[in-house]
Amino acid sequence: MKRIISFLLVSVLTCACCVPAFGWGQKGHRIIAKIAYGNLNGKARKAVDKTLGKQGMIYWTNWPDEIKSDTIYANSHDWHYQDFPAGLSFEDISVALTHYPEKDGNLFRALDSLENVLRECVHNKENIDSHTLRFFIHLNGDLYCPMHMAHVDDHGGNRVRMKWFGDNTNLHSVWDSKIIESQGYSYSEYAELLEQNYDTLKNMLFRDHWTEAELVWQTYQLTAAIYQYQPGWDGNTYHYIYRWHEPMEKQLYTAGIRLARILNAIFR
Repeated sequence: MKRIISFLLVSVLTCACCVPAFGWGQKGHRIIAKIAYGNLNGKARKAVDKTLGKQGMIYWTNWPDEIKSDTIYANSHDWHYQDFPAGLSFEDISVALTHYPEKDGNLFRALDSLENVLRECVHNKENIDSHTLRFFIHLNGDLYCPMHMAHVDDHGGNRVRMKWFGDNTNLHSVWDSKIIESQGYSYSEYAELLEQNYDTLKNMLFRDHWTEAELVWQTYQLTAAIYQYQPGWDGNTYHYIYRWHEPMEKQLYTAGIRLARILNAIFR
């Protein structure tokens, strides 16, 4: 485990000036993990259960947020996001996936490093470190949270103030948890609902109908649309939920299916 932790801490640059961000909130990450777990093949499920316990990927998916204060992972907070300025092109985002920006988050770099460690362990028939797998599961969810690919100058929406049913909040918090919580489902109910409502996307997500770069670009475009909507919003929380809950749900479902696809490929 020490070798893997050392590899991660050396491989991922840190940024002391960044605002900590929690992607999707507890319920959102559990929804993603449950969708993913239900779509693992036999080998992947066996390997994940061996490392994290039966359905452990659901129970442990929020651990990377919960241990941000632990000294061994004191610099891991900026693994959870990759903020960008507005107005980038598809080519800009595609290049960033492999030529990682050295500031404003290290989500792309962290995911690449974690996947390399997992593949190396499988290739060498070594036991998977549970911390590595927990981070990998969690950060793959963060990849599809729009406010984890948000604007640099407002710290991923943390400085965009909003009212939510009369209470003070910010744009980041709304997308992390408040839209999800507004639907009133448990994480398991919501995961089952998304499986039904977005099942037509499953084959396309599993069969690389969209490349990783195209999916990340779609998230970046969604983020841009959210920012564009903000100035004209009338402040009615119900209007906001009505406008954005379906795009949010599609992101959750996409994150779950793509996580399953990646884990199936790693443990094939």
